[in-house]
Amino acid sequence: MARMVETARDHTLSINAIRILALDAVEQAKSGHAGMPMGMAPAAYVLWTEFLKHNPRDPRWFDRDRFVLSAGHGSMLIYSLLHLTGYDLPLEELKRFRQWGSRTPGHPEYHHTVGVETTTGPLGQGISTAVGMALAEKKLAAEFNREGHRVIDHYTYVLASDGDLMEGVSGEASSLAGHLRLGKLIVLYDDNNISIDGSTDLAFTEDVLKRYEAYGWHTVRGVHGEDLEAIRKAIREAQADPRPSIISVKSIIGYGSPLAGHHKAHSDAMGPEKVAATRETLGWAYAPFEIPQAVYDDYRRALPKGEAAQAEWERRLEAYRQAYPELAAELERRIAGKLPEGWHRVLPGFTTGEKMATRASSGKVLERIVPALPELIGGSADLTPSNNTRTPDMTDFSDANPAGRYVRYGVREHAMGAALNGITLHGGLRPYAGTFFVFSDYMRPAIRMAAIMGVPTVFLFTHDSIAVGEDGPTHQPVEHLMSLRAMPNLWVIRPAEANETAAAWRMALERKDGPVALVLTRQPVPTLEHADPEGVLRGGYVLSDVENPQAVIVATGSEVALALEAQSLLAEQGVRARVVSLPCWEAFEAQDPAYRESVLPKNLPTVSVEAGATLGWERYADKSIGLDRFGASAPYAVVYKEFGFTRERVAEAVKSLL
Repeated sequence: MARMVETARDHTLSINAIRILALDAVEQAKSGHAGMPMGMAPAAYVLWTEFLKHNPRDPRWFDRDRFVLSAGHGSMLIYSLLHLTGYDLPLEELKRFRQWGSRTPGHPEYHHTVGVETTTGPLGQGISTAVGMALAEKKLAAEFNREGHRVIDHYTYVLASDGDLMEGVSGEASSLAGHLRLGKLIVLYDDNNISIDGSTDLAFTEDVLKRYEAYGWHTVRGVHGEDLEAIRKAIREAQADPRPSIISVKSIIGYGSPLAGHHKAHSDAMGPEKVAATRETLGWAYAPFEIPQAVYDDYRRALPKGEAAQAEWERRLEAYRQAYPELAAELERRIAGKLPEGWHRVLPGFTTGEKMATRASSGKVLERIVPALPELIGGSADLTPSNNTRTPDMTDFSDANPAGRYVRYGVREHAMGAALNGITLHGGLRPYAGTFFVFSDYMRPAIRMAAIMGVPTVFLFTHDSIAVGEDGPTHQPVEHLMSLRAMPNLWVIRPAEANETAAAWRMALERKDGPVALVLTRQPVPTLEHADPEGVLRGGYVLSDVENPQAVIVATGSEVALALEAQSLLAEQGVRARVVSLPCWEAFEAQDPAYRESVLPKNLPTVSVEAGATLGWERYADKSIGLDRFGASAPYAVVYKEFGFTRERVAEAVKSLL
């Protein structure tokens, strides 16, 4: 094993503390990944003790640097750093690594462990989310900073592994970051040439830094993982460069252990003999989880340093308040995540009978709310005209125009989803962006991460059903509604028409504890006479009732109009049917039982109508009209008719239950 170079010797004890804490925690849990923390301990030590602007006593102060452990399997690295630098993460929690109820889960979790900026673990998501954080910093700095008053000025640092950079999402996100010249984004690349299977040469022989040069990044090649001065120099160079930066840190996985440099060091407990041998090699003479006071003294310099940094920022913010009181008030409102009082009063109303696709009515809603909510930042994955996501007064976010409010994500749905989460997590902005609903498949990992973290990202999807028509089954969502409804903590909202769409936007922006998927039509739908925005906010409501109903037709989206047609036909045949619009199952389930029963009585036979998979409708319906096969290419009206979405079929289904 290579010896620690001379420049690291003065800090050996502190660096080895990270290594041994990781080793001890994994050994005690009999589970985990100590190899990466052991290899990257020197780089992490330099970053956290010399460069990272943070305050362990106030982990959420706004102008802190963000640190993202994209290689989330090495979670003991960040847990060790948080504990050692003085965050509220006691040593007892490290001893309970990966155990029930601990604050040290197997992968870092946002809202669960203090100081963790985003949930990581699925490789590639962390670095891609960090791109959104850096984008948000650049946007807010351009919007709020004034000459002599820099109130937004921080970096986003990432520790990424070979696995992160193999995943396609990181390539998409890194390409976008280079295009936008997100110069405050700095990635430390754990370039140890090892993955779970063995040497990365088994599957990964590209020149990563040449790829990043092609993306437009500043690159630093081959920094020795034990050379603290070289690491310092590389970070300083990165800070000075206007491009995003990636620093190749040539580390040794499992440094100090008998498995150093071997793929078996990647994960799992090493066993008592190898742990003892590692202690001897590193000269660590302390018991498991015993940290000498000198180590704490070294790391806890972060406490006065962090308090001083925050105090200096607060002085700058006070001077900013005096010079620009309106801007300061706006910034503080945005930092607090509060919407302007009564903002929803700007939502438009739509005239009954007018036919309009809900993607179009969504665009008209945005024309009203974008000026009223300056925190909104929109975007699309190269489908702006189809998604109706850009309003006339929005300008494009770019390096030349960083105050712009519209992001051209390009054909990068994977990265767009992760970047949206990063913008949300950063704070001060409320992002939304659109693509076709079928491509929610590409965004699903990011949607799931948003749901796990409980962050209010808004994902906008258009072209929501077989009504996509001529483009055929590759572009016609069938299983997607039910697939997303199966995801915990995600609200899926499929409005029936224009006024429901306006209410859906209100729901999306007022939700604080989880993401929302807005699902909108390509084809025009009629604006309905009795659409009830307040009912939409409750997830579902009686849209059209009759005296003493014999049955219920429940529908979502464009099929609500079809349900009304079937209701009229049934009335002609002497059958009384209620029509219920159910745009958001999740919000409806959150209502009290009495309300749910008043809308969907259990004693009334019920038919559901939705142009998608029927799986799941058994929760509400006795019979379902849907589509449990893929679609077909033809004009949408023909597709609907051929697949049986007709008023006659709905009426027959109702009568079959009577």
